[in-house]
Amino acid sequence: MLRSRLTDALKTAMKARDDRTVSAVRLIIAKLKERDIEARAKGNMSGIGDDEMLQMMQGMIKQRRESIELYEKGGRHELAQKEKDEIAVIESFMPRQLSGAELEAAVKAAIGEVGASSVKDMGKVMARLKERHAGTMDFAKASGIVKAQLG
Repeated sequence: MLRSRLTDALKTAMKARDDRTVSAVRLIIAKLKERDIEARAKGNMSGIGDDEMLQMMQGMIKQRRESIELYEKGGRHELAQKEKDEIAVIESFMPRQLSGAELEAAVKAAIGEVGASSVKDMGKVMARLKERHAGTMDFAKASGIVKAQLG
């Protein structure tokens, strides 16, 4: 489903001559094709699923946020703006992200489900969160909350 949304968005952006959107969607599609090829090597001939696609796009957003920080430190505001525009396009294909309160509630639920009692159980909690909330959660923030709850 997400693949068809990407293709449709590319066509629409090309017709509208929206160069920024065309560029960003092409980057997503290129990364997706790369991941599909990697999946074929592992025996998955149909390519990656929507959950993996969402994780891939979260990684792309994370990379761009890091680039924005570096560009702004270097005084390259036009490049930082380009990265921000790409983030906006990528986020348009992702489900709504959990709010702070929802994130904390999800972490508490995951801790209870796996019976975590110390920081040693953090891997189990994070695995449960990734299983349940792929694409809707910032796992870096979730990791901090898990550490605080278990520490």
